[in-house]
Amino acid sequence: MEMPATKVAPGTRFDIMTDVHGCLDEFGELLERLGYDRPERPDRDPWRPPPGRHLVIAGDLVDRGPAIVGLLRVAMAMVEDGAMSVTVGNHDDKLLRALRGRPVRLTQGLETSLAQLGDERGRFRRRVIDFLASLPSHLVLDDGRLVVAHAGLPEKMHGKTGGRVREVAMYGLTKPGLDAWGLPLRIDWAASYTGTARVVYGHTPVVEPVWSNNTIDIDTGCPFGHRLTALRYPELELVSVPARGVYQEKGGPFRVGGPGGAPADWAPAMQAG
Repeated sequence: MEMPATKVAPGTRFDIMTDVHGCLDEFGELLERLGYDRPERPDRDPWRPPPGRHLVIAGDLVDRGPAIVGLLRVAMAMVEDGAMSVTVGNHDDKLLRALRGRPVRLTQGLETSLAQLGDERGRFRRRVIDFLASLPSHLVLDDGRLVVAHAGLPEKMHGKTGGRVREVAMYGLTKPGLDAWGLPLRIDWAASYTGTARVVYGHTPVVEPVWSNNTIDIDTGCPFGHRLTALRYPELELVSVPARGVYQEKGGPFRVGGPGGAPADWAPAMQAG
């Protein structure tokens, strides 16, 4: 059974990202800005964190971007090295199901992952399957003061396991129907969040991360040509780098804040900010 915790030394500080989606160049640039040591092979070997820091990615390593295999190699090496922890995202879970031969729709960038993995040997693909299958639904860190989940998580689910917790952590809370852009109707769980733990998440791209009741969405749409963002904890400092390209067109608008934030007009030209 998965456990939503990770083994780090007491007093560890965290650098949190989400929705990297195969954007390996931006990932490396952001790590350099955060003070991580660049390896000789940045598309294969682990980056070394500054003393006392630990990298956390809130899901969606795969799909959409240009260097999915390289990012997976680095992520697996850093997890094995104890330098990083990863929670499962909905794209990671869908790729896992596809690699296991289960029926899935080749949409939202999954076709990109499968094409890039198609040139890899079976041994590597098996490593990817094992890695993706090991990812927990969420992480409870800093003695319960920090929770990281791909789409966020209501307080009553913190530290819990099971299928429903995993589903909400990957997809968020939704209600029946679709919005004007054909996207799920999301329930703004953050608007009524009253927990003391800070919840850091992604899944729904936002123009700018905005704190809402101790929660923050830091997915700034890197594969869509915007930015890749990290939150340094406990400093609560946001650090971003611009995307180097538009790897997939965004369906629907970016949001101003979290899942219930108003839609905002956005274009790749904004990436310079």
